[in-house]
Amino acid sequence: MKLSRMNMFATVVGALIVLSSCGNNKEQEKKIAELESKIAAIQGGATTAATPAAAAQPEEKPEGPLPVFQFTETDHDFGTINEGDVVEHTFEFTNNGEAPLIIQDAKGSCGCTVPTWSKEPIPVGGKGIITAKFNSKGKPNVQNKTVTVTANTWPKQTRLRIKAMVTPAAAAEVTPADGPVK
Repeated sequence: MKLSRMNMFATVVGALIVLSSCGNNKEQEKKIAELESKIAAIQGGATTAATPAAAAQPEEKPEGPLPVFQFTETDHDFGTINEGDVVEHTFEFTNNGEAPLIIQDAKGSCGCTVPTWSKEPIPVGGKGIITAKFNSKGKPNVQNKTVTVTANTWPKQTRLRIKAMVTPAAAAEVTPADGPVK
């Protein structure tokens, strides 16, 4: 029985690693959530895997005044860039809610996308920024990335999207040696 659980755990972990590569696909995110709930069930010693609906209870909207993100844009296209270029875009927003806005975290969809953000609370009517820096090294062709922002808003997470067409780097030129290589 233990060997069977270990094999299932290894399979689930392997699938999770494959699915969590640098892509941005809602179907992949759904599969990852399902796999994470199965891992939690295995680690908890449950005999059957929990369903995603049973594992994650939907959060309820908090009572009272809330801040509201009002972005000038939530998508940015860098256009065509060369592989190896590092580009960045600043997303600007206004807090159009009824309470100060606090960004707890911002995460890129992979290590090539690094966000920075306003760390201080944004007062009602105040403005803030979230900057997404994208490193195209090793990322040829069409790239679609996200920055997931977690704040004291409703819903708690907001997604910003960046994209680029990355022209692959030219293959390194190989010069013939002057005679046989020893």
